[in-house]
Amino acid sequence: MAEDVTDLYREFGDSRVPPGQRASDRFPVLSKGETPSWDRETWSFEVWGAVETDLSLSYGAFQELPSTTQRQDFHCVTGWSALDCEFTGVPFTTIAERAGVGDDAVHVLFHALDGYTTDLPLSDCLHEGVLFAYGHDGDSLAPDHGGPLRVVTPHKYAYKGAKWIDGVEFLTEPKRGYWEKRGYSATANPWNEERYG
Repeated sequence: MAEDVTDLYREFGDSRVPPGQRASDRFPVLSKGETPSWDRETWSFEVWGAVETDLSLSYGAFQELPSTTQRQDFHCVTGWSALDCEFTGVPFTTIAERAGVGDDAVHVLFHALDGYTTDLPLSDCLHEGVLFAYGHDGDSLAPDHGGPLRVVTPHKYAYKGAKWIDGVEFLTEPKRGYWEKRGYSATANPWNEERYG
């Protein structure tokens, strides 16, 4: 049974659907480019930077980590929100604990197979609901939705949730990612309509 975190909006606003958003019964596919290919035998998930222990996990090893299924909402910066999505994966906190985050770590930069990056303050990454998701609505996460692995960030616009993720870098200072360098908000709070910087 999925853990329900759809009420986390109460921390940020009065409405489950943030201002400027519309509820959608679809889960559209939006990406900056083509869906990258990957090989289950050679793919690995890397963690490095301001941590006590660098991690390198094969696809099989990642799947063996403690996982959870959560029902959460998904807010696209283009104005639609998909409600009651069920994502299965490994909580960000699990990865942070295994790597041992350094006292000087303040930000996180997510790296993806297609070269995409996005950053968040470490405090936002430790928020409830932030998952490295490999499952969606009872199935494996489809390649065009970010499979084998994507980050989901239900308290942020979805461009903060990198698709096709293969690395997490813990930083001692902020570093702008792909869309942030192109004028998108670094904070990306949907309830404040923080779409652009």
